[in-house]
Amino acid sequence: MEKRSQRSHQQQRSPKKGGNTAKHKTLIGIAIVFLVMLTGIGCGFLTASMNTKSDLADDIRPPASSLVYDSDGNEIATIHAAENRMPVKLDQVPQNLQDAFVAVEDNRFYDHIGVDPRGIARAIWANLRGRTVSEGGSTITQQLAKNAYLTQDRTLKRKIQEVFLALRLEHQYTKSEILELYLNQIYFGQGAYGVQAAARTYFGKDVEDLTLNECAMLAGIPKSPNYYSPLNNLQAAQERKATVLDQMVKYGYLDSATAEKTKQEKPDLVKPDPAKDDKGEASYFVDYVTQKLIDKYGADAVYKDGLQVYTTIDMDMQRAAEKAMKGLPNGKKDANGVVQPQGALVALDPHTGYVKAMVGGRGTDQFNRATMAERQPGSAFKPFVFAAALENKFSPSTVINDSPIKIGDWEPQNDEHTFSGPVTMRQVAQHSMNVPTVKIAQKLGIEKVLYYAQEMGISTLVMDGPHNDKNLASALGGLTKGVTPLELTSAYGTFANKGVHVDPVVIVKVLDRNGKVIDEANPEQHNVISESSAADLTSMLQDVIRAGTGRRASIGRPAAGKTGTTSDYHDAWFVGYTPDLVASVWIGNDDNTSLGGIYGGTVPATIWKDFMTEALKGTPAKDFDGSESSGGDSIGSLEDDKSTAVTKKSAAPAKKEEKPAEKTSKDEGKKQPGQQPAAPQGQAPASAPASAGGGGGAAPEPGSSVSKGRN
Repeated sequence: MEKRSQRSHQQQRSPKKGGNTAKHKTLIGIAIVFLVMLTGIGCGFLTASMNTKSDLADDIRPPASSLVYDSDGNEIATIHAAENRMPVKLDQVPQNLQDAFVAVEDNRFYDHIGVDPRGIARAIWANLRGRTVSEGGSTITQQLAKNAYLTQDRTLKRKIQEVFLALRLEHQYTKSEILELYLNQIYFGQGAYGVQAAARTYFGKDVEDLTLNECAMLAGIPKSPNYYSPLNNLQAAQERKATVLDQMVKYGYLDSATAEKTKQEKPDLVKPDPAKDDKGEASYFVDYVTQKLIDKYGADAVYKDGLQVYTTIDMDMQRAAEKAMKGLPNGKKDANGVVQPQGALVALDPHTGYVKAMVGGRGTDQFNRATMAERQPGSAFKPFVFAAALENKFSPSTVINDSPIKIGDWEPQNDEHTFSGPVTMRQVAQHSMNVPTVKIAQKLGIEKVLYYAQEMGISTLVMDGPHNDKNLASALGGLTKGVTPLELTSAYGTFANKGVHVDPVVIVKVLDRNGKVIDEANPEQHNVISESSAADLTSMLQDVIRAGTGRRASIGRPAAGKTGTTSDYHDAWFVGYTPDLVASVWIGNDDNTSLGGIYGGTVPATIWKDFMTEALKGTPAKDFDGSESSGGDSIGSLEDDKSTAVTKKSAAPAKKEEKPAEKTSKDEGKKQPGQQPAAPQGQAPASAPASAGGGGGAAPEPGSSVSKGRN
């Protein structure tokens, strides 16, 4: 393309500009100083950087497929280098799509010289304050330079080269030409490069025929192509689309009314091909690894640079997981032709965080429910209440009065709408009683419970805003968003690992095409609860399997676990662990409709048992380590708060501390929190916030998305 004059604002709409505040001027000054320093450092790289070819197409290295290996070093997948790309001219791209990309990726695209000091300063300021921004510090021109010329190495040298290449691109090409190159270069997931291939892949039409709704959705995908792909995760794609529309309003490309209307529109997507989606063993795990790699290194590195990726997957356990998940009941197909109910299974080593098995569904679609589905946990969230209590002078023998209570307009109920009088916390866990659990959380303060859940890896809790989790319904698993099976499994790993949490790991190390190690796993780990509290909680959860709601999960060796069933049977869980392996099983319909009476203690517990029995058949059985607390100055009984107790109803006779005899019971149906794997010992327990007295936030509606209760 020949060099042309400066950009024409008759051809492109420029975003609105606002006045500079003193704060902005200060930040710009800092950015300019930073840029001057960067320029000085980069002088040594200037000659090499400027010696690039004028034709972008000639400068792309020969592609090589990336290889994925299991924990034994055996190749399990090839990430192919083949790409789907159909270049188009800029005048074929709808103005809405051009505006959407500029608004969300680089709102000052038409005003900067290839590098934007304001954008760099904004990104630095956001990082310093621990906040995120809708647009990054890299300009569209920089992204084009990186994708077309450079590797994805995150080094200072590569970043400096990127800056100088961006400056040269701005010198050589017009803004329209740069935007056209960028829109034809960028990766959209599903093997689609460029806006034309993406339009065909997702909507089955040419790019020039895209609606505003489709344009906004496409513009949101490149931030994380696998995660925001509407074929993989429609909910996340819709949320990202809303962010793009908000940016378009912010910079004057759309009015608010049009944006709000478009947010509510559903996309008409290309129907998935079941034959194409059935990718064989460990397909969901490989897709998740691919997503992590693309997020960190970029699509070109994954599909073209011949990476060698060593993962944590144990293929024997993976096969056991896929076999066990065949126990899902078969129901009707949904509107997308996917059989319901769906399910997920995740297993990991609580000491290292290594994910050993992952099943994200029936294998006939691309939505990985193990990592993407945020579902209500029901009673599976209760162990966080018990853990917080054990860290605050409660013991398994602490007595709580199972009697009516009223909190605002909410009167929590047990599943059978009966009360048992004084019961121990061990019995509360064993039979998954709702009302005593709420009383414990009320005494501690719900913020303390949420704190421990977050420390154990639950990242989906909502702590701010008009609708948040700072209310006592959270104690029963009635959360604003829910949890993912991966995080819930990881969190339970903390209990198995003597109170130490280890972040989940799927990639052990990554090598480049020449065999040089470019990344190795170094998972974060920290003490969350004391070893004695973890031992006490494990003892309580062992009783759940021995004689409580999880009896169908008994595997003939020491094991602990918890069932979970949400109101109206929308979700059913079983999460459990042995000293060396923790696993979760979730079952639910993708549209969040009722499972029709499936409890966590039935199908999920049976699938969990089938998996663990096979996965551990070569591992000798052993008891849990750790010493339980002696009681000491622990709370003997929890007195009712007279201001909230309901006195007009009579309570049933008190139970004794002895373990109740086995009886036929429905599985408890309480929500469970997300969890993450535990870690090795070595650090002092993290300090929890002071008790808040009661739950913050508005009281929930009775029975709204909380656990089924005691069974």
